[in-house]
Amino acid sequence: MQRAGGDGDGDGMAGHARQDMAGTVRRWSVLPLARSASPAKTEQRAPTRRTHGSTEERMTSDHTADTRVTVLGLGRMGSAITERYLRAGYPTTVWNRTPGRAAHLDELGAGRAESLAGAITAGDLIVLSHIDTAGVAALLETVPDAMTGRTVLNVSTGRPDDARALATWIAARGGRFLDGAILGMPATLGTPDALIPYSGSVEAAAEHRAAIAELGAATYLGTDAGLAALHDMAVLAGMYGMFGGFFQATAMLGGEPTTAHRLTAEFLVPWLRALLDVLPTLAAELDADEFAPTFASIAEMGAVLETIRGVSREQGVPTDLLDPMQRLLAAGVQHGLGADNFTRAVRVVRDHTVPA
Repeated sequence: MQRAGGDGDGDGMAGHARQDMAGTVRRWSVLPLARSASPAKTEQRAPTRRTHGSTEERMTSDHTADTRVTVLGLGRMGSAITERYLRAGYPTTVWNRTPGRAAHLDELGAGRAESLAGAITAGDLIVLSHIDTAGVAALLETVPDAMTGRTVLNVSTGRPDDARALATWIAARGGRFLDGAILGMPATLGTPDALIPYSGSVEAAAEHRAAIAELGAATYLGTDAGLAALHDMAVLAGMYGMFGGFFQATAMLGGEPTTAHRLTAEFLVPWLRALLDVLPTLAAELDADEFAPTFASIAEMGAVLETIRGVSREQGVPTDLLDPMQRLLAAGVQHGLGADNFTRAVRVVRDHTVPA
């Protein structure tokens, strides 16, 4: 394959499309490709603030004594959440199905509740980190009377409809609900590298804004309790797409005189980082519903992808990860959209709705 930015012209439409893509990335890429690594110990990172719109990006310890926090679930993320609040000075109570888990939190001052109901009544802000939102609902339904006067912040992965149903259930029992997501790792918690979208009760969001911002760069999305989960799932869908491309790329190199690491470190990562800078521009096209072929057309991208699929088969690698995108681009051409910018393919997806 022709190296982006090289002297060769490539062959046919695929070659021209690759040139157009490389040229567009060079024009639009304005951010540095090198990203600095996050510090390993989050407690040593100085808090910073950058406020933009509804995004609160300062991890602050203002009024910590006024907010009692309870954390339910002490897995890796739940333990990291608890440690963050304890180090910030919040009175923090913990509860876990298995007593005694994460013993190091005791040395930091965590209080251990003997019962689930006791843990909930000990806190003003109840933070839950479990496998999924459905599991959170099942847990809280065992102590319905404990919801009165409490704010529940769920940061478990889940479906938007499950979050909405849980919000309704808690409100009916005199509590308030916020659903959130943690787009980050335990090591990045409490830094701007951890993104925290959340939604639900506007009153609860206003009251506990500072406490939620302790977890990372927190953004309140609105009163719909399902919005945070929808954003979480959409971001993770993009992540899975990236991993699918990574798996296909490394499989294609199998048996060749190179390594997956070299391909990834020297070629794939720099190329993808350049493309990341283009995504906000492409997203703006979607919002404006304008699809002039400034990047590459649907037809051109389809031709490139067909070549990639052919090479994959020549390497003995199946194209299952690529076939859905090929079908999507082909559908765009069939609908007369082949000359439009390839982002128009999103409209093709939206026009073919499926039942829930």
